[in-house]
Amino acid sequence: MQQVFTKAMARNIFLGGAVFFLAIYVALSVDTWYRIPERDHADKLSPAVLQGKYVFDENNCIGCHTVNGEGAYFAPELGNVYKRRGSAFIKAWIESQPTGVPGRRQMPNFHLSQKQLDDLILYLQWLSNIDTNNWPPNIQG
Repeated sequence: MQQVFTKAMARNIFLGGAVFFLAIYVALSVDTWYRIPERDHADKLSPAVLQGKYVFDENNCIGCHTVNGEGAYFAPELGNVYKRRGSAFIKAWIESQPTGVPGRRQMPNFHLSQKQLDDLILYLQWLSNIDTNNWPPNIQG
């Protein structure tokens, strides 16, 4: 005997599934919002770090680089560059641009002041301390 699938049965299956997945979505969203403060360390946002973010935005660094996997994929990830390279390397690298090495992508020289450069490095240091669950997964230099 073949069972008849009625409109009422289809509606109940749809509504039951929708409510179930909505409940999962809400639970995961609430959990995420409760975990953000312990992971983003926003309490460590100093005026210098905020100025570094301003320098980052003013020079459209996200137009070429990614930060935690978001942005353009033309140049290396910056969310973990401080841990990979350190402040001395970052400062020297930015100051030496463009390198003029044939066949390599070139970063323009933004003619940043020492204060801007120091603030930018503090911002990159702050970024490197965000707990991203190791995202993006590629931390190679």
